[in-house]
Amino acid sequence: MLKHPVIVIENDQSLRLLQAFLDATPHSERTAALADYLAHDLPDFPGWLECARRRAQGAYPAEVRMVSTQDELIARLPGADAFVTEGLAVGSRELAVADRLKVVQKHGVILRNIDVPACAARGVKVVPLRRRGNMTAAEHIFSLMLGLARKLTKINGLITTERLTAAGYRPQFFDRRYSPNANWARIGGLRSLHGATLGIVGLGEIGREVALRAIAFGMRTNYYQRSRLPEAEKRALGIEHRDFDALLGGSDWVCCMVPGEPATRGLFDGARLARMKPGACLVNVSRADVVDREAAVAALKSGRLGGLGQDAFYEEPGRADDPLLAFDNVIITPRVASQPRLNALDDTEEMMVNLARAIA
Repeated sequence: MLKHPVIVIENDQSLRLLQAFLDATPHSERTAALADYLAHDLPDFPGWLECARRRAQGAYPAEVRMVSTQDELIARLPGADAFVTEGLAVGSRELAVADRLKVVQKHGVILRNIDVPACAARGVKVVPLRRRGNMTAAEHIFSLMLGLARKLTKINGLITTERLTAAGYRPQFFDRRYSPNANWARIGGLRSLHGATLGIVGLGEIGREVALRAIAFGMRTNYYQRSRLPEAEKRALGIEHRDFDALLGGSDWVCCMVPGEPATRGLFDGARLARMKPGACLVNVSRADVVDREAAVAALKSGRLGGLGQDAFYEEPGRADDPLLAFDNVIITPRVASQPRLNALDDTEEMMVNLARAIA
C-alpha cells in the first residue's frame, strides 16, 4: 500500500484551508463549511478542489499533522516530509528531530522565524510565498486613502447644480477668458498623495506591500516598529525609521497594521491622536479596537483628525447608530481588504504545488 506523505501545518486559521485540501481523511462537515465560506466567490468548490488536487499530485492525499506550539512541532516533526509555517520557528532544535524533512513552506515572505542557513546545510528547501491577500490589502489601504483624499464619499454623484447646492457647495463657472474651468463645483480641501508623507505603524507583510506602492505614488514613507530593517531592505522599500511620536507628528497619512492583541488595544488613544499632525488621516486595517472609538470621535469632531479609514468595526455586525457613521470623512468597510476569496485559494494551490514538487 502506497504510504501518504506526512505534512505538518501550523494551526493558523488561513492554513486550515491547506489542511482541508491535503488531508486524506474525509470530513464532510469541514467540506460543507468551506463550501459555504467560499460560495460568494467560488460557486463550484468541488470542481476547483478536484483540479487543485490533481495539480498537486504527490502532496495529496497526505497525512496532515496540525500543530499550535513549538513543543507540538518538535513532537510531530519526526517522519514529516514537509512543514508549513506562519509564525512557528524552524531552527537547529527543530531540524535535529526532522529526520525526513524536505521542505519548509513559509506562508509569507518574511523569513525571520526560519534559520535559512541551517535548513540549507541540511538540504531542506525553504520556499516563501508572497501572499495575494496582503497585496490586495495594500490596494485596499490606498483605496481608503484615495477615497478620503479625493472626498469620494462626499462628492459622489454631485454633478448637477442642484445636488451641489444642496450639499453646501456654490457651483459657478469661472471666467474662461482667463482661467480653466476645472472644479467649477468649487470643492475645497482635496488632497494629493504625491509628495505627502506616509507613516506606517507595523512593517510586517502588509506594511511592506504598502511601502512598495507608496513609491509609485511618489510619497515620502517612514515606519515605526520595535525591530529595524536591514539597510538593504530599507533601501528597496524607500523607507526610513522614525520613533512613534516623530512619525505621528510628521505624517500626513498614518497607516496602522499591527497584530490584534492586548498590547495593541487602544494603541491610538486620545493622547496619540493628539500627537498626530493636525488634519492628518488615519487608516487602520488591524483590529478595530487598535483605535479607541471615543477618542477617534472626539478627534474627528475637533477637526484634529482629518479623516479615518477602517476595514473592520468594533462590533460585527455594527450598529446603525454608531457615531462614526455620521462623519463624511470616515470610510468603514466590512473586513474585505484581503478579498476576494480567490486570493486565499490561489495561495493555497501554489503551496500545494510547491509541496508536491519538493516531496517528489
